[in-house]
Amino acid sequence: MKIGVVGLPNVGKSTLFNAITNAGAESANYPFCTIEPNVGIVDVPDERLEILGKLYNTKKITHASIEFVDIAGLVAGASKGEGLGNKFLSHIREVDAIIHVVRCFENEKIIHVNGSIEPLRDIEIINLELALSDLEQITKLYEKNAKLVKTGDKSLKTTVELLERIKTALEENKPARSVKIEGEEEEKIMKNLGLLTAKPVIYVANISEDDIGKEDNKFVKEVKDFADKDHAKVISLSAKIEEELAGLEKEEQAVFKEELGIKESGLEKLVKASYDLLGLMSFLTAGEKEVRAWTIKKGTKAPQAAGKIHTDFEKGFIKAEVVSYGDLVEAGSFVKAKEKGKVRLEGKDYVVQDGDVMLFRFNV
Repeated sequence: MKIGVVGLPNVGKSTLFNAITNAGAESANYPFCTIEPNVGIVDVPDERLEILGKLYNTKKITHASIEFVDIAGLVAGASKGEGLGNKFLSHIREVDAIIHVVRCFENEKIIHVNGSIEPLRDIEIINLELALSDLEQITKLYEKNAKLVKTGDKSLKTTVELLERIKTALEENKPARSVKIEGEEEEKIMKNLGLLTAKPVIYVANISEDDIGKEDNKFVKEVKDFADKDHAKVISLSAKIEEELAGLEKEEQAVFKEELGIKESGLEKLVKASYDLLGLMSFLTAGEKEVRAWTIKKGTKAPQAAGKIHTDFEKGFIKAEVVSYGDLVEAGSFVKAKEKGKVRLEGKDYVVQDGDVMLFRFNV
């Protein structure tokens, strides 16, 4: 999973990226200090792996991972190349989802590229540039394909109808993700278009350290109200505090979070929101050699889950031995879980559940 972190310059984007990835991306009080995207691969926090590791006395624990991409600050006119906009927009096309960082704090020492703190204006600037870039792409494709249909190529009829609906939505200042997709063919076409406004979004309201735990930040409320209409998620956090947390040891982090009244770190919040947004979950494999989490789409069947480990597992799939994480931990071992009748033998039509601990039988 690849997630792009976007926002205007100086909203705390690179500070947040540093905090969640410990990648040391350059962060400065001037626009465009991030020109090439910084990339950080982060382990998905999952305490189940550590517990299974102790249960199996395993030699290796492998977490699922997320790739975060810190994309340079966009500005008004990005779709026309302002502020190296075209280059930055091309980086966004490659990600699965977007984290849109919005500044929701006032600080005279940190300049704002537009001179004042107005979250909705900032969101609109970014969203407009993404939409304009998509509209330019869609208009060209629509005109080209519509001509071919008129000359007799009926195979492109579905494509043209979808392009027309997307074009209309963009012209009405609505994102491509608001367009209703009908059938598998349209779903495939939409996916191949790689539109910026088709990507799911999480808005991160970046607040000051003083606003943690408070409910009266007017800027955050504005972002939440906007996101509700956009059917998007919102996470409120302080990038500065997250950066401080990232520099502490695990035990120190726990004490600091307790002092601040924070239950989860920004990374934990983002991972949960990202998984939920993209319809993802994890199944687990466990043994003495390795305990590991595997990321799959919700609704994935057993053979396809097996294919995540190795293509041969999917090709030669016979059955899967399955026990839920909770039942396995309660029993104390796989053997005892089997004795209690908690281990099931599942076939090709079994839909994998989050936290399933699985052992695949296959024949190649």
